[in-house]
Amino acid sequence: MKQRKYMKTNHFVDSLQRSRGCSRSAALVLASALLSACAVGPEYRAPPPVDTGEGWTRPVAAASAPVDLARWWATLGDPVLERLIDTALTQNLDLRQAAARIDEARALRDRVAGNQAPLVTLGTSVNRRGQSQNGPLPVGSIPGLEAEQTIYDAGFDAAWEADLFGARQRALESSSARLQATEAEAQGVRMRIVAEVARARFNAVGAGNELRIQRATLETLQQSLELTRQRLAQGDVAAADVDTAYAQWATANAALPGIEARQRAAVLSLGVLLGAPPERELALLDAAPVPLALLPLPVGERADVLRRRPDVVAAERRLAASTADIGVATAELFPKLSIGAGGGFQALDSGDWFDASSTRFSILPLISWRLFDGGRVRAEIRAREAAERQAALAYEQAVLTALGDAERALGDYRAGLDSLERRQLALQASRRSHDHASARYAAGDIARVELLAAERLLFEAETASVHAHTAAAIELVALYKALGGGWDAPAPVATVQPEADL
Repeated sequence: MKQRKYMKTNHFVDSLQRSRGCSRSAALVLASALLSACAVGPEYRAPPPVDTGEGWTRPVAAASAPVDLARWWATLGDPVLERLIDTALTQNLDLRQAAARIDEARALRDRVAGNQAPLVTLGTSVNRRGQSQNGPLPVGSIPGLEAEQTIYDAGFDAAWEADLFGARQRALESSSARLQATEAEAQGVRMRIVAEVARARFNAVGAGNELRIQRATLETLQQSLELTRQRLAQGDVAAADVDTAYAQWATANAALPGIEARQRAAVLSLGVLLGAPPERELALLDAAPVPLALLPLPVGERADVLRRRPDVVAAERRLAASTADIGVATAELFPKLSIGAGGGFQALDSGDWFDASSTRFSILPLISWRLFDGGRVRAEIRAREAAERQAALAYEQAVLTALGDAERALGDYRAGLDSLERRQLALQASRRSHDHASARYAAGDIARVELLAAERLLFEAETASVHAHTAAAIELVALYKALGGGWDAPAPVATVQPEADL
């Protein structure tokens, strides 16, 4: 018995040595294949620079300290806005979907990377079978061969395809570039959500300030109406004057529901942007009015926009992926080397299952070459080349669109500042006029109805200034978004300095 085990052991050692010899041969083949491997298809090169012109079409003034584009809202002095945006960045459902898309793209990239490693499977089976004694194999007439058998099998199978011409390398390049494009697109979603929260906040604040002024205007008109009615009773004015005063009061009163609705709609939209029920932020309706700060804004050089805009980065990454796709298609023109290997133990008796004499192994190199396919591969290559040209044009379009957005937003913001400055000049004049009227009324030179008329003019000027201030703040948000604000993009910057003291 001991001698039998010794013989089996020697046989097992010999089998291992033969397997190692075959493995060395296979390793030499693989090493030679890898040394001669190359990646077909074009190497990716950064797209040629798009003509961005020599500078902004509107002059840009320098400032002492540039504003941080990554968290530009933190410079506006509104803690409520900071809270809203920070909450949205963690809870907004669009952002969470974008994060899931990144996870999906990363998993797809990892799957492609896994294709470069061998595929190894382990298996164990016990197969009980019975063969026909009247079939093509004369089981009944072969001595020692039983019609019913139990086969015990355990082992592994491995398969690997050498990346001789870089198909899998190009596929990994493509999936990696698409992952980066997805990450850039998620940054674009982040920028959009920040801008939408800021716009909703500014609309709510502006409507609140307008509502406060409108109510004060309504109170003034109510007093004017009462005085006019008293003067009618005294015979000092005609009934038409009362109708005029009432029409003014009714017009102002009719505007209140619309202002309240705008304020409520803005606050409700904040709740949704924060990934919560719309009514989450309704308490802001009763909050005290806050000023909207307009600060110096960094714009930098026109070319800096290309480094800040996620849509431009995503377009460039998609171009890189399309270039790699050409290599994937081109590799189908060349031979493929696949190597399969397997080994394990197989026996008809469970007692001999793992004996040395029950070992089995196989190594199967396979070279295949598609010689004729009706032109399908070359058609696929042409399709991938056409897709690359589309991606290159899309990149150029993204660059020009980014520059156009920035130019328009810069012009709108400057126009908003100019309009605000003029409205503030009118407001200052109205305040001086109201002060004079108050002094004259105190001295008894004018009647109260004239003082109330001056108050109405002052409120009209305040309302116009609030409109201009809200519009300029929203244009400021649009400009930050156009410049890639909300995504860190370190670059030397200059700034646009507001020309009015806001």
